[in-house]
Amino acid sequence: MIRLYHSSDVSVVKPDIIHSRDFLDFGKGFYLTSIHEQAVRYAQRFLRRQKMAWLNSYEFEFDPSIWKFLKFNSYDKDWLNFVAKCRAGKDNTDYDIVIGGIANDKVIQTLDRYFEGELSESDTLGLLKYEKPNIQYCIRSQKMLDECLRHIESKQL
Repeated sequence: MIRLYHSSDVSVVKPDIIHSRDFLDFGKGFYLTSIHEQAVRYAQRFLRRQKMAWLNSYEFEFDPSIWKFLKFNSYDKDWLNFVAKCRAGKDNTDYDIVIGGIANDKVIQTLDRYFEGELSESDTLGLLKYEKPNIQYCIRSQKMLDECLRHIESKQL
């Protein structure tokens, strides 16, 4: 069992997929991180916008033999292609969860240059190989949210 965090402008006791935006890194889903500091930093963006900021904590456990999952261990070609499909709305996979690197500010700038045709795939991967992935979890099925994620607390920052 691991502890995961979700930053938001509201307390999220009962997460759902419905409120997720489309065309994100790993598609439509509920995004979390196992890195507390990363979640706190992300929450700061709400405060900068004069909104409330909440750090929601959860316990998460799943059996890989039951759920369909995809895990990326680095910013590699498979990760790049998957993110490109998801951001373009062309992902037709049915993973319950996708785990892998988050597109932080530096990674996003590189991805934007790639998507705009300024960088080739090999140039993009060459730049990304020096980046250590900050892990994100995207739970893409409501069933997995309901069965595997348990709310612990929500703290206003």
